[in-house]
Amino acid sequence: MPLPHRVVIAVFPDVDLLDVTGPAEVFALANRETGGRAGYEVRLAGPEAGPVVTSAGVRLLADLAFAEVGAAVDTLLVPGAVDLRSDGPVARVDNTVVEWVKATAPHARRIASVCVGAHLLAAAGLLDGRRATTHWSTAAQLAAEHPQVRVDADPIFVRSGRVWTGAGISTCMDLTLALVAEDHGEELALAVARQLVVYLRRQGGQSQFSVPLSRTPVARRDIDELCVFITEHLDDDLSATALAGRMCLSERHFARVFRQETGTSLAAYVEAARVEAARRLLEATDQPLEQIAATVGMGSVETLHRAFRKQISTTPAAYRRRFRTTV
Repeated sequence: MPLPHRVVIAVFPDVDLLDVTGPAEVFALANRETGGRAGYEVRLAGPEAGPVVTSAGVRLLADLAFAEVGAAVDTLLVPGAVDLRSDGPVARVDNTVVEWVKATAPHARRIASVCVGAHLLAAAGLLDGRRATTHWSTAAQLAAEHPQVRVDADPIFVRSGRVWTGAGISTCMDLTLALVAEDHGEELALAVARQLVVYLRRQGGQSQFSVPLSRTPVARRDIDELCVFITEHLDDDLSATALAGRMCLSERHFARVFRQETGTSLAAYVEAARVEAARRLLEATDQPLEQIAATVGMGSVETLHRAFRKQISTTPAAYRRRFRTTV
């Protein structure tokens, strides 16, 4: 039996529940898939041992007080907590947690933050000079408070040496699966992903946002319904002429309304939606590029190439090599 990968997850009042239980479940499933050979030993550590009330109101039990953890830490995992204010969520920085992270990190093989836990790593000085991510809603706060950190609000997780940062919520699973892959290879990580009924294991460079999530909320229901129509009919004629006719508007008026409601032009929106659909097909299938281009309404491989270079600065083939998930 190999030496255990001792994973210590910080817990404290109002910590986000999934940011603790999600990674713990991934490590537990890795142990189960290997009959225990993965060797993960997960412990929760808090300011004091005992019950901790999470942001969901569910109580967790800290196995250890911070003072009891010691130096034998393989993976130090730091979730976060937010305070909800009238202008949106603000990451909470608890000095007790920060000081413990600062003291413990030098003894850990690797450190990872989940969601707004990146603010705690930054306060401990662990992200200075590094590229890092966090939940999109507090990325501006992280950048403003820690200008020495290269904040990238787009990826679902970022690795910088032995320090990992994750975007939060469900992406805690993606980050933890990547840690399992680092320790034991892609095959085990994919086996765990299947047990979690995860559609596919997302890589760190992928965006926190899909096209529907990233677009500006619209006030007009007819434009909102049109955006749904676009994503569901990518191989249709989605020209301004066709869609203006569908909306019973003149092209000029339609173009003005669409931009006003979505914050972008129709052409840009359609192209982004088609690229996103192509990305999913490249990740999950072995379809040739000609078939993918036709399926998403690009028409030709040349058009697909141009759109990929414009949208994500790479080629479809290079994207597939990096993000293809085999099962």
